[in-house]
Amino acid sequence: MEYKFSPSLMCMNLLKLEEQITFMNQKAAFYHVDIMDGHYVKNITLSPYFISQIRDIATIPIDAHLMAEQPSDFIEMILEAGADMISPHAETINREAFRIINMIKDRGRKVGIVLNPATPLEYIKHYIHLLDKITILTVDPGFAGQRFIPEMLDKIKEAKELKNKYGYSYLIEVDGSCNKKTFKALKEAGAEVFILGSSGLFNNDPDIEKAWEMMLEQFNNAC
Repeated sequence: MEYKFSPSLMCMNLLKLEEQITFMNQKAAFYHVDIMDGHYVKNITLSPYFISQIRDIATIPIDAHLMAEQPSDFIEMILEAGADMISPHAETINREAFRIINMIKDRGRKVGIVLNPATPLEYIKHYIHLLDKITILTVDPGFAGQRFIPEMLDKIKEAKELKNKYGYSYLIEVDGSCNKKTFKALKEAGAEVFILGSSGLFNNDPDIEKAWEMMLEQFNNAC
């Protein structure tokens, strides 16, 4: 199958933003932009404004991973900024899931959903058929560089089985510790999109071209 890569821009060298994005435009499938409110997770990273700043130089879709207590407060700003997909957490939208999904789709954008490690797929069963992407966190949310949670491999397999059984069209994405140590197991479990952060891409080499080549070699060797 054709695997896809989504660089996590919170992990990139922001002093080389244009240089790195210009290169990754040719290689990646999406850009992953983490937006945190400091409440849902105890961290603050990128913002809707950041999306608007890279929109003119990004030639591939931008996916906003929304970690906020009140996601509906941010969605209009993210849409206006130019995101192509918005992926909030199931734990935050289930009081108004269909309203939020329709809000995003009515603007012609795609909808993802993100599941924390302890959140089962059962939690989204009533709207799973509406989703363009399911992101399975393999670390707890909020901070880069955490330890991989191997129990999530079973959740990835379950998402793949459901997709095949019912003909769902969502992509299965993995966020957290996607690197040379985990690529093999993630591929075998059924992952289709790999979010690349510090351990999987940006710490490979200061030169983004060399870093990408190293990542791709590690990924391809993970048979």
